[in-house]
Amino acid sequence: MDITLVNFMNEQLSLVSLDFKRYMYEKLPWEARLVGLMGPRGVGKSTMILQRIKEMAEADQQQTLYISADHSYFTTHTFVDTADEFVREGGKWLFIDEVHKYDGWSRELKQIYDSHPELHIFFTGSSVLDILEGEADLSRRALLFDMQGLSFREYLELFHGIKTPVRSLEDVLDGNTRIEGILHPIPLFNKYLREGYYPFAEEGYVQQRLQQVVRLTMEVDIPQFANMSPATGKKLRRMLTIIAGNVPYKPEATGLANEIKVSRNDIPTYLLYMEKAGMIGQLRDETGGMRGLGKVEKVYLDNTNLIYAISGENANIGNVRETFFYNQTRLACDVTSSKVSDFAIGKYTFEIGGAKKSHRQIRDVENAFVVRDDMEYANGDILPLWSFGLLY
Repeated sequence: MDITLVNFMNEQLSLVSLDFKRYMYEKLPWEARLVGLMGPRGVGKSTMILQRIKEMAEADQQQTLYISADHSYFTTHTFVDTADEFVREGGKWLFIDEVHKYDGWSRELKQIYDSHPELHIFFTGSSVLDILEGEADLSRRALLFDMQGLSFREYLELFHGIKTPVRSLEDVLDGNTRIEGILHPIPLFNKYLREGYYPFAEEGYVQQRLQQVVRLTMEVDIPQFANMSPATGKKLRRMLTIIAGNVPYKPEATGLANEIKVSRNDIPTYLLYMEKAGMIGQLRDETGGMRGLGKVEKVYLDNTNLIYAISGENANIGNVRETFFYNQTRLACDVTSSKVSDFAIGKYTFEIGGAKKSHRQIRDVENAFVVRDDMEYANGDILPLWSFGLLY
């Protein structure tokens, strides 16, 4: 293989630690022939595949190649030619990072897959990719997985070295959430809400990095994949700012369309792009029968770090509470809107609030819980908000 690619891989591997792995690491079928990991910018996809290579046996490492699609090497070389040469030299494991930055990526992946049945291919890409139809049908070939940012549990381990196991929803509802080594979890929880969702916070300059994630996602990633003009990308960013100032936002296409001067018929599509890109979360009702198919009742920013990045000290604490709950529960649970409260998960109903939140709104509802952000530990059917950050 070209020494440029080999040196690049070795340099990237030297920067990666195995001390902490994201929740998806043990869930991925690393032995499958074609696997794709999708997710928003900054959630740790690149780190995860480099960790996998670093953890492989020495013999496997010698048959492994890690490449990044935005490397200058691919201005004059193709994925197909690179894979062909790699296989001729005995390669068996090909890891392609940020595949979305390479034109014609899906067509070439299909060709590589069909041409080299002995080759295992793992790729990462933007979470927007699964909205769009690629140039080639990979649906029958690739196993696709999505990853989101750090849970509160993961944050405790990565940033503070505090390890605690994943809890089930039943554990949380029963109050079985005490964390060894933490008497008072709320100060750490408040830090997480502001700067704990993205692993890159370890590197400092969090607000600047978050602003960059927002700008690139809204003005580059989505327009690129949806064939939008740069002007439309700027309108999307404006749209995100409007939503941030009104969250939880009640979907109203006409008013939003007038604000950013687009057709109201485009608004649902734009919202879907923003949701898949990890910028917003759309809370749906239960009418769809399946996760993600119901009517959209509320629109939130995707996570609390984005709230503080966009709204700063003007962030509404009620919105922060609801955003955290929805963000942390949606991965393990089918979360829908509730007709009598804030959220429903199956037979359970949840009312989210602060110190003064009472049972008044849900006093006649079975399996109902009050979730408060000022509590350290559960007290019957009153649960601490932070405990829902232990679900993954």
